Amino acid sequence: MSDSAVEDADANAESGLRGPRMVGILYVTLVAVAGAAGLLVGVFVDGLRAPRFLFLVPFPPTPLGFGAYGALTIALVLGLPLVLVVYVSRNLDDEAV
Repeated sequence: MSDSAVEDADANAESGLRGPRMVGILYVTLVAVAGAAGLLVGVFVDGLRAPRFLFLVPFPPTPLGFGAYGALTIALVLGLPLVLVVYVSRNLDDEAV
């Protein structure tokens, strides 16, 4: 490992950006970016129809509606696999493998 890589690893360890905390920060950041992208679509694109969350729940075709739709969709799409990974990693018996 090069000296700069070791220094970067030490800096990350000192700042607390490791493991589950880093994954949580990344998850929240991605959900916020999706919400902002939905908001921007609602602001700059004309003639949009109302989105339906999970094909069931209609959202208003406003910037706020598209922002909420984007954030909720990404939260669900990324959150379910993340919850499954956490569940399996905590409950998988290492001896059974």
